[in-house]
Amino acid sequence: MASKRPKKKAIAKKTKAAKKKQFQQFLKIPIGLLILLVLVILAGFLTHHLLSKRYPVKTVGSNFEKSQHDMPTFQYEVYPEKDIPLPKEKKPPKTTPQEKTPRIALIVDDIGYDRAVVKKFLSLNLPITFSILPKSPFTKSIVKDARKKHVEFMLHQPMEPFEFPQVNPGPGTLLANMTPDELVQQLIQNLEEIPFVSGVNNHMGSKMTANSSQMRQVFSVLKQRKLFFVDSRTTEKTICRPSAGLLQIPFGERDVFIDHFQDSDFIKKQLYELVRIATTHGDAIGIAHPYTKTYQVLKSVLPDLKQKVRFVPVSEVVRVSG
Repeated sequence: MASKRPKKKAIAKKTKAAKKKQFQQFLKIPIGLLILLVLVILAGFLTHHLLSKRYPVKTVGSNFEKSQHDMPTFQYEVYPEKDIPLPKEKKPPKTTPQEKTPRIALIVDDIGYDRAVVKKFLSLNLPITFSILPKSPFTKSIVKDARKKHVEFMLHQPMEPFEFPQVNPGPGTLLANMTPDELVQQLIQNLEEIPFVSGVNNHMGSKMTANSSQMRQVFSVLKQRKLFFVDSRTTEKTICRPSAGLLQIPFGERDVFIDHFQDSDFIKKQLYELVRIATTHGDAIGIAHPYTKTYQVLKSVLPDLKQKVRFVPVSEVVRVSG
């Protein structure tokens, strides 16, 4: 009987050890789950931190206006530091007696992002020209409303400025490093987005408009589609006039930027400068932007301007140069 007791003790020890081992293994499950949970939480925290990190965006200039519709803030133009002098051969004098009243063609650039301010300009009942940016969210609805007012439409074609890439002209830009096929394809795609398009002018483009070979590619497309071109003249190095003349494209160029300073007195002064140039040369082209202040100043001086000049679509003042 005495020899059986050690066996019972040994069995008890084994049973106790097995239970302890089983308990330890059981503990590993919640500990493992707890570690996994901590890792998931930590990964989620790190992901949120990285995704929510804000990187500074560089902008140039201060001519911005926030829309009533929370439109994205973007830069309307890169203006030359000093105004570019008008070319000596600017325009021939009027020759027809019917055109004794000087003519003004007013282009409103950067259309397509703010329907509210467009309606304000339309309420003026002027034959102005809207130049629409490609990829704009409200192109079709704006064109539908504006056609009722006999407004003319242009493509406001983004082109590479010297400040690129620090300054990005936006979607649909023509870049200096594009192949001829890429450039033509992008231009055609942009043109086909604008219903009833009559012509094109450049958005930024100080570098592109100084490149004769690339501008000739642009003008070859316009020639095929019977469209005119207006040079916004963002650089004194522009070669658009001779290039357009070579391909016999109806051509015009900006005489006055109306509102690159958002100051009422300045805008008024620029409008009367446009009148002065039109009086001297027979007609003049002004470029404005969809600012509420520009609309307000134009509305306030419009009765007086109409006594001095006649507003016309820009297609009436472009011409083929020899």
